[in-house]
Amino acid sequence: MANSKLGRGLCRRSFLQIGAIPFMGLGLSKLLASESDIADSPAKNIILVWLGGGPSTIDMWDLKPNAKAEIRGEFKPVSTAADGIQICEHMPQMAKQMDHCTLIRSVRHTIAEHIQGTEYVLTGNPISPALKYPSIGSIVSSQSGLGTEAVPNFIDMTSENSGRAGYLGSSHNAFIVDRFQDVRREKSNGNFKLPDGVTVDDLTRRRELLSKLERGFRRFDKTARAEEMSTFQQRALDILSAGKTRDALDVTKEAPDVIKRYGASNFGLSALASRRLVEAGVRFVTIGMNGWDTHNQNFGQLRNDLLPQLDQGLAALIEDLDARGLLETTVVYCAGEFNRTPIINAQAGRDHWARAMSVLVAGGNFRSGFVYGSTDKDGFEPDSKACTPADVAATVLNQVGIKPETILRTRSNRPMKLFQDASTIEELNQS
Repeated sequence: MANSKLGRGLCRRSFLQIGAIPFMGLGLSKLLASESDIADSPAKNIILVWLGGGPSTIDMWDLKPNAKAEIRGEFKPVSTAADGIQICEHMPQMAKQMDHCTLIRSVRHTIAEHIQGTEYVLTGNPISPALKYPSIGSIVSSQSGLGTEAVPNFIDMTSENSGRAGYLGSSHNAFIVDRFQDVRREKSNGNFKLPDGVTVDDLTRRRELLSKLERGFRRFDKTARAEEMSTFQQRALDILSAGKTRDALDVTKEAPDVIKRYGASNFGLSALASRRLVEAGVRFVTIGMNGWDTHNQNFGQLRNDLLPQLDQGLAALIEDLDARGLLETTVVYCAGEFNRTPIINAQAGRDHWARAMSVLVAGGNFRSGFVYGSTDKDGFEPDSKACTPADVAATVLNQVGIKPETILRTRSNRPMKLFQDASTIEELNQS
């Protein structure tokens, strides 16, 4: 049995916790379990650009220049490299890249609250007090096997720790990297490493101890789980000792002109690192920026801080992936938990609004230079082709070969539908 006891009620799982040194928030002894390989598909990788706080997409991707002043705001739309598509004047670099992108302007949901809104958008599943659904990054991890060449399948470089695995178990949580955390948070120590005082040699000695314990346990536990846990422990050690992931995160190895193109902001550097991680074999990378909760001085914050960083880093990422032949096999997905209110408040800000929002996708065999859906003249509701964050999540995963009909398994082997209510948006596929 999996819960065979030794001594006074001490089970095998308790012994395995000896080896569960947290690595940036993840138990090493349960690292990167897998259920099946991602099927042959147009795309292989996903880079999620997460705009935490709720970006004002009505001022970025879906401006309303003909609305009254208290709705249209201070920004003007400008033409882009994609015929007929206009975006904000303060995103000139992204304007040059829109022929590689699709805007989905008709996303809607009803959760205008940060934590639950984030959970819904990142999982594509309803909020449940009884069950935690996995993020799309964790789903990719669960379908990607053990990865290749000593890199994890899933890395999160935001300070939000948005890569929770829910019922899939902690082996599919993201590796958390704090090197490029947002400047609005506590300053990062700039490292991707083991916790203080722990060396790879320490981990090796602990693994040897676990190996001795495993031999004892296997007299009682003959299930496949014993072999799996040893595999995960070895995998964790390989990732840490090989250093390939750390090398990919070392953006100083890039030419100065490449670094300059991405920008010196934390977001720009994380965008550059995400490209290097995808090249190294990481399947899902989350990067992002906080500070988009612009209840006050929305236009000043966007104009002077948020949009310049996003514009430079995101445009450089798309351009760089394309130049290196990686955009066809990499989905770039830029979103936040909701939009902002069409009506500007008394503090020159916008409040929470989930009933109409825009997201951007690029690469990964998505159509390019394309707009899907629209909102009404004032941006309150979609007026064509309404879709949900669940539909977008299902579509993004479908691009990397994870079909909507996929059945996942909980740790207790309970079968679970990938999404409770979602449909892929077929019109987004490249013809």
